Amino acid sequence: MLQVRCKNNGKTKSFAEGTSLLDVFQDFADDIKLPYPVVSAKVNNVSQGLKFRLYQNRDVEFLDASDGSGRRVYARSLCFVLYKATNDVFPGSKLFIEHPLSRGIYCNFKKKDGVPLTDADVASICQRMKEIIDSDMPFHRTEATLEEAVKVFTERGFPDKVKLLETSGQVYTYYYTLGDTIDYYYGPLVPSAGYLKVWALERYHDGLLLRVPDKKNPLVLPEKVDQPRTFEVFAEKVRWDIIMRLSNAGDVNKAILKGYASELIQVSEALQEKKIVKIAEEIDERFHRQEKPVRLVLITGPSSSGKSTFCKRLSVQLLACGLRPMSFSTDDYFVNRVDTPKLPNGQYDFDNVETVDYKLLGDHLSRLMKGETVEVPEYNFVTGKREYNGKKLHLSGDSVLIIEGIHALNPLLTKGVDDSLKYKIYISALTSISLDAHNWIPTQDNRLLRRIIRDYNKGAYTARETISQWKSVCEAEDQWIFPFQETADVMFNSALNIEFAVLRTHAEIILASVPKNCPEYAEAHRLLRFIHYFIPISDKEIPPTSIMREFVGGSSFKY
Repeated sequence: MLQVRCKNNGKTKSFAEGTSLLDVFQDFADDIKLPYPVVSAKVNNVSQGLKFRLYQNRDVEFLDASDGSGRRVYARSLCFVLYKATNDVFPGSKLFIEHPLSRGIYCNFKKKDGVPLTDADVASICQRMKEIIDSDMPFHRTEATLEEAVKVFTERGFPDKVKLLETSGQVYTYYYTLGDTIDYYYGPLVPSAGYLKVWALERYHDGLLLRVPDKKNPLVLPEKVDQPRTFEVFAEKVRWDIIMRLSNAGDVNKAILKGYASELIQVSEALQEKKIVKIAEEIDERFHRQEKPVRLVLITGPSSSGKSTFCKRLSVQLLACGLRPMSFSTDDYFVNRVDTPKLPNGQYDFDNVETVDYKLLGDHLSRLMKGETVEVPEYNFVTGKREYNGKKLHLSGDSVLIIEGIHALNPLLTKGVDDSLKYKIYISALTSISLDAHNWIPTQDNRLLRRIIRDYNKGAYTARETISQWKSVCEAEDQWIFPFQETADVMFNSALNIEFAVLRTHAEIILASVPKNCPEYAEAHRLLRFIHYFIPISDKEIPPTSIMREFVGGSSFKY
């Protein structure tokens, strides 16, 4: 017999060796108070499916789909149902599960005959998904040697999965089956399709939008938000992937093994610089128009998107256009710390827009746009107070003012400035590369790895501390940043296809420092498993002006 301690209720019970988590949950169910149906669990702080069997004493925490780990299990399982349905209804079709969009998951779908997708096609796929879910079709996990798994996917025509597995360095792996359909997913699934009660599927642009449960209430679907600009920037990145002949981790790994890492870095950096030059030229063009020329450039984006380096590189290109960029930080307009709003737990809410004295900032911007000279404050982070130390700004005839910050696109900050005078930029690491056709990489993972490395290198936070803060960071982004991203004049994608191979070199030792007995270990373990799909490379050929340098160190810019 083994002992299982349930972290949901603090109770310990004895079970026979080999008991599944599903059976353990049923034994504990009366004492577990979760608001939503259980979909997965953490065993010793590692995410596992409910079919996982226990052979030693373990701590177990059961999760519903409101938890980040449980939500990933739910979405991943739903993607498999979608793949099976498309394969059943349209044999020989191709499904590419690409990236989160409009509070769902965007999927590129190609029928074998090449005929465009219709509403009737989507209805047929939906009907098949419903049949699979209503029949409660079980998911089965099969462990196999790497050679056996490669053979399985080679026979079924999955070169993306073959390349991923061949370059993974594993000895044993696994794959899943749903009925007669086989697929590979890099994390656990729910026990059976009947768990997937909340979903929807609709035509979106030229593909499909798989709608998944709301983060806060997984019993309902979130309100869909149309994101045409975000869709286009992802589509642009896909076009770049085609140029570089990279669409998944296997492609990246194969290129590295063939000695093309240096070339990939150079092309990736060149493509980003080309985009920055285009943005600078557009600002220059709008600056020189006769009526209401652009004088204010606003840059925003979520945490670890590379805003600071982007701002520096854009300033260089604006100088090359003959303009004189000037900038100041919205941080200098923080209210005095005693006036800073607080979270329910009593901690300061530094992401809240009320942290910024936007009325004073708006007044200063209006005056600057009129040609006045303004004395701007400087925030003393030691005393927690704004100070006036004689710093004055005046926009000359060839000047543009650049403001970078998480609230830069919030109209509260600039409502006193005519919109025609503004040029708004949204930047984020919108990862387009995937592990394979059915395993996308969340953009949040890209940014979290960047932040963990930067915080650790600066001595600001340990990996454990950064991970523990990440949930509140993301919640703040949902509230204060993402609602304004579609108002931008242009979006800039700061992600690089070669990035994860470089980040692995830095992240491995940092993530390994997270203790196994803390809740943050679950995320550290997941990220370690994920980055191990990429062959590591040195950062020595990453240019000193690269956005990557903001996180791994060695930047030639002063921040």
